Amino acid sequence: MAILRLMDGRAVSEVATMVESARSSVYRWVGRYQSDGLSGLATGRRGRQVSTVTETLKTRLRELLATTPQSLGYLRSTWSSELLAKALGERFALTVHASTIRRLLLRLGYRWGRARPTLHKRDPRKAEKLEAIQNAIDTTDPYTEVFFVDEADVDLNPRIGFGWRARGAQDAIPTPGKNRKHYVAGALHAHTGRLVWVEHEAKTTALFIKLLEAVRATYRRAQRIVFILDNYIIHKACAVQRWLRNNPKFELVFQPVYHPWVNRIERLWRAMHDTVTRNHRCKDMTELCSNVTRFFEVVQPFPGAGHGVAHLRSAI
Repeated sequence: MAILRLMDGRAVSEVATMVESARSSVYRWVGRYQSDGLSGLATGRRGRQVSTVTETLKTRLRELLATTPQSLGYLRSTWSSELLAKALGERFALTVHASTIRRLLLRLGYRWGRARPTLHKRDPRKAEKLEAIQNAIDTTDPYTEVFFVDEADVDLNPRIGFGWRARGAQDAIPTPGKNRKHYVAGALHAHTGRLVWVEHEAKTTALFIKLLEAVRATYRRAQRIVFILDNYIIHKACAVQRWLRNNPKFELVFQPVYHPWVNRIERLWRAMHDTVTRNHRCKDMTELCSNVTRFFEVVQPFPGAGHGVAHLRSAI
């Protein structure tokens, strides 16, 4: 009606009054008629638009997320909302915007998170080794002592980590430039948390044998001593085998390949680095090793919280 009256030569204001609408509406109708003809004047669907999120869309989205983009011929190694929208359109003829995909993923319980590495190489004796470790830990023989054993590096170059600081500021940790290393080996009792440790200038068989002798001297009454340890080469050296033949009460139980989390002493080394070596400001190795020694004094029995608030009382 409005377009017909305009075509009769009437003014926009007069037409708006005749059809009881605003002038802006008349101008909008004119624009539609000029761009799309009579089809532009057709009445559109009122109310909210039909949602593109259907059960079919949810099912197809889960199917895509269960695969990798490269398995479907795309370049990306991980799915993005943009690529998911593209794949849904190309493979299932489902038209949906990437922003809708992002909101839907959150509703379906998905989140954008970091992946974790896992091992492609498997230890064929993993179950057997884990069972041997558990049997050793569960022993009730009062004359059997079980230890988690490992070595750790102490670097003069500080490990850089997080710490409290003013917003917009960043601490500068001085480094000596040329790094120097010292090595410690520890045997953490599986039941009492007591630590026997030794130090050496090199990570060699001598360091491990030094630890064996320290444990033997500390636990003289033990009739059987079990070491749970990794497959590092110094644990299997010929000199170690000769020492074990002369000390038959010692038994080595090796953890599965590339399974460091099996060994509880790894948590002690992490506590050592968090407490002493991370962001340290020691000027020489003597000072740093003194702090490491102090840590071993206050950390026992491990795990305990005392090492995080202990006084230094350095021997230097």
